[in-house]
Amino acid sequence: MDKAVLKRLKTVSNTVRQDVIRMAGVARCGNLASSLSIVDILTILYWKEMKIFPEAPNSPERDRFILSKGHGCPALYGALAHRGFFSREELWNYSRLGTMLQGHPQYKITPGVDATTGSLGMGPGIASGMALALRHSTPSPYIYCLTGDGELQSGSFWESVLFASHHGLDKVILIVDLNGLQSEGSTDRILSLEPLSDKFRSFGWEVLRAEGHDFSSLEKAFSSARDQKGSPSAIIARTVPGKGVSFIEEAAEGANRMVLSREEMDKALKELSQDQLSTGGTI
Repeated sequence: MDKAVLKRLKTVSNTVRQDVIRMAGVARCGNLASSLSIVDILTILYWKEMKIFPEAPNSPERDRFILSKGHGCPALYGALAHRGFFSREELWNYSRLGTMLQGHPQYKITPGVDATTGSLGMGPGIASGMALALRHSTPSPYIYCLTGDGELQSGSFWESVLFASHHGLDKVILIVDLNGLQSEGSTDRILSLEPLSDKFRSFGWEVLRAEGHDFSSLEKAFSSARDQKGSPSAIIARTVPGKGVSFIEEAAEGANRMVLSREEMDKALKELSQDQLSTGGTI
């Protein structure tokens, strides 16, 4: 990846992380571990990989994105705001009654949101339905779906995986946020997922592995997924819960329920600001 592009992506992801912290601090909620783990994936999607039109968010030519792990929406809202779908000032209304940025994404309410999500395990089914409906469109869009690893424990998830393979939906690109954590604790302790790659392959999927905080690794995986013909692709992206803020990373299982005090918010922002200075710039 070009050094200038890499530098910009790092700057963008750091800026989005700072706004996730601000949103969570103002709203006194925000699923921080889950939101922060997906920022880099969203950054490369919205700034490099996806065909999108912020000035015309419902353009039929756009690629679609579904955040199946809807509780991670602060990261999505931050990305959409900085990408120009709506004003950044809207972020400070996150989770307030009657506003367009609720605790889970809402289609037709928030510009740039292609599907309402919240019930875990449903995103891949929505993605498969979209891909089937749009497969004869010109151009035929890619359907990106980002799921949490805890979602893979639901039966509806694997029904959708089987459906997508059966219909040869090669425009479906599933990204698994493999952060090893779900609301009740470690995924390995609650219901182990491995051997995960073999499971997807047995259902007829192309499987790719990526480091979820390494833009070059993600770029390579997305490129391979788009080249795949005849079957859907799953990118299993290893991530860190709470990535970017040391004390949230260290909180592990308690981080998603963490409510930031003003002092903790300032501490997190200071840490992220120092990281941004090291990358050299702002967006």
